[in-house]
Amino acid sequence: MGRWLFPILIAGLIALVVAIMGGTITEIGPWYHSLLQPRWAPPEAAYGVAWTAIYALTALAGVTAWLATPRRSEREWLLGMFALNGFFNILWSLLFFRFHRPDWALIEVVGLWLSVAALIVVVWRRSMIGTTLLLPYLMWVTFAGYLNMTIVKLNGPFS
Repeated sequence: MGRWLFPILIAGLIALVVAIMGGTITEIGPWYHSLLQPRWAPPEAAYGVAWTAIYALTALAGVTAWLATPRRSEREWLLGMFALNGFFNILWSLLFFRFHRPDWALIEVVGLWLSVAALIVVVWRRSMIGTTLLLPYLMWVTFAGYLNMTIVKLNGPFS
């Protein structure tokens, strides 16, 4: 357990920072409530549950990959990949919720999706368990991208 403790604490802390930053950027207010949503959009409460699970799974995927990566240079590369993904995650919230630009967020979600796919490829080389833990993240971002696209179609153009 000692070998796992420090990476789990660090990964958990990083996931918490990304979640807090994204959460403070996200404004669920009059603008958001004025958007037309598709009938199949999840209820607002589902987003918090989904993202909490995704952040936890992503942190665990990072830990398993970290522990399976023997060289420091490879670990730094892995950490950079997770950092880039966190950046894209926060940027999407900034564009959609703070700047009120779902159209820009739709373009950005491609980068977010690609960063998750790249994580899956990089982690797969080190940990099949880690890869499996990242699959719900990819599925959620795929769904979120489709929802984002539908919101743009229902409500655009944005300015």
